[in-house]
Amino acid sequence: MTGDSARLAARFEADRAHLAAVAYRLLGSAAEADDALQDAWLRAQQADIGEVENLTGWLTTVVTRVCLNQLRTRRNRREDPLDAQEPDTALGGAAGDPAREALLADEVGVALLVVLDTLAPAERVAFVLHDLFAVPFDDIAPLLEKTTTATRQLASRARRRVRGRTPAPTADAGRRREAVEAFLAATRGGDFAALVALLAPDVVLHADARVVPTPEPITVRGAEPVAQGAMAAVARAQFTGVALLDGRFGLVMAPYGRLRVVLAFTFDGAGRITRIEVVAEPERLREIEIAAAPGEPEVDH
Repeated sequence: MTGDSARLAARFEADRAHLAAVAYRLLGSAAEADDALQDAWLRAQQADIGEVENLTGWLTTVVTRVCLNQLRTRRNRREDPLDAQEPDTALGGAAGDPAREALLADEVGVALLVVLDTLAPAERVAFVLHDLFAVPFDDIAPLLEKTTTATRQLASRARRRVRGRTPAPTADAGRRREAVEAFLAATRGGDFAALVALLAPDVVLHADARVVPTPEPITVRGAEPVAQGAMAAVARAQFTGVALLDGRFGLVMAPYGRLRVVLAFTFDGAGRITRIEVVAEPERLREIEIAAAPGEPEVDH
């Protein structure tokens, strides 16, 4: 191994966690990020790094180029992103280790991954590199073959999408967010009693035909039946996070960063959940403005 090869190998290993973090946020899938790192390593080995002073920055560029190519290919092939997979098949092991994927999604923020998946490839790269990893726009612009000004505008446009509209200024907004978080925690933990306590006795859950799927929409009434239905969705809950849905707190389910289902909540004066609207039909999902909730990982409101 030559001196340059040894230097490259050492730096790649030292930077592996950073490079993996960049790739994951760009692609939304740990399995795809792993593939991108492998591809980047093969490309890096073939390059002349004799005059490269900042190897970390150079490797970040190589990984980003690989991810950008994947994003562009994905966008070209996916005419309808929301129809690409059925919800249940999206939880299969083919895309990677579900437990690892769920853990990473929680660390980054499921809602953030959902919004990132709606961005154009150049917008996603500009936002992720600058806002999440503090890469200067001057360094990002050549990657995108844009001017610095145009790259800054791409990131700004992406930032507005990530933040969405300001949450509805209601006096009990904080309590409603806590209730949504508690609903998710109880579902993940299989805590039936905690779920029932969050629900009004006459709560109504309405799920469109795409959720199960069934020939017709489903309506469930009563705290215990609704809680029992939630308990059956433990696997999905692992890929679910709090988000803003049209400015109000709700939940999004997005295995491997791809939106599949949203849950919108209605509350009574006591803060109990009176209605849950479960939406999976692509045309309805497209009508909902989804944004990362304030305080979610990696998002500064």
